Amino acid sequence: MNLFDGVIGHDRVVGMLEREAEHPAHAYLFTGPTGVGKATVARRFAAALLCPDDPEGQRRVDLAIHPDLHLVEPEGRTALTVDQARATVAQASRTPVEAACKVFLFEEAGMMNDEAANALLKTLEEPSSTVVFLLITESEDDLPATVASRCRVVRFGRAGEAEIRDALISRHFDAEQAGEAARISGGRPGLALALAEESDVAQYRKVWLGVPGKVSRAAGDAFRLAEHVVGAADPLLAAIEGAYGEAETREAKDRVERATRRAALSLQVTGLEILASWYRDAAAAQFGAAVRNTDVPAVEFTSVSPQAAVRRAERVLATVEVLEANQRPVLALATLFSDLSTIE
Repeated sequence: MNLFDGVIGHDRVVGMLEREAEHPAHAYLFTGPTGVGKATVARRFAAALLCPDDPEGQRRVDLAIHPDLHLVEPEGRTALTVDQARATVAQASRTPVEAACKVFLFEEAGMMNDEAANALLKTLEEPSSTVVFLLITESEDDLPATVASRCRVVRFGRAGEAEIRDALISRHFDAEQAGEAARISGGRPGLALALAEESDVAQYRKVWLGVPGKVSRAAGDAFRLAEHVVGAADPLLAAIEGAYGEAETREAKDRVERATRRAALSLQVTGLEILASWYRDAAAAQFGAAVRNTDVPAVEFTSVSPQAAVRRAERVLATVEVLEANQRPVLALATLFSDLSTIE
């Protein structure tokens, strides 16, 4: 049985982890965009370390109930605390219950505060031979350099659109819907899987492709347009939240809220990438090059000069960093749309 069967993309990473499962490093740092599958691969790797030949053990890893798998999650909505780090250090000194090692999985390691990182540092510097740490963040910069430098960094990229579409079709999703979900996901298989059954996926893309024709210098239009595109994600986010089922504990509710917040950011970034692709197409079409958004009428691409289209695309993509810095989406997008109306 291949524990990594079903993982979409990341062949290089999966091959490396398969080779290392018998003799792993003491700590791994999985980095890459939200929704590309880092947590899924981490769980599969944990199963390969704890119970490679035991299907029942693998099921318990998937459910996070294996006695030698320890999930370290933020307390509430904000941070991994120093008390959690100290508890992890204490657990790491104990003998495994069933497996040859214990695995500590930090699926949101970027929420570790400095005190927690410092408390964990000595264990990372002098690791036990029976402990493996798996830390997941979007970037190495999300952790103090002292922690990141003591981990083996595994970088995840985005999966190809065709690869995601084919994987969804193999899971018996409708081909047209699979294609829309793959296109909207922006190379994030996790997001594509969450959206594959949602009828609003195609509409979400249309909303963003319609932005260039609606940017205006009129007062208030930028804010109204920003509210419109942010609201377009609400049905998709409701579906993602509903997929988690009824959260019965405070911890479960916090987990769902964090996951929904990450999905909202992924959708906003995807929307910006769709918008940037429209401006890229506007420049390409006027120079006779192929366009990506073939369903957009060609005449629409002539509404802006190629030079202005390139500058507008650059301004759109610059907003990704603004959103990732946790600025309020409506404010960030309103500022963007206002700026777009002035770039000639």
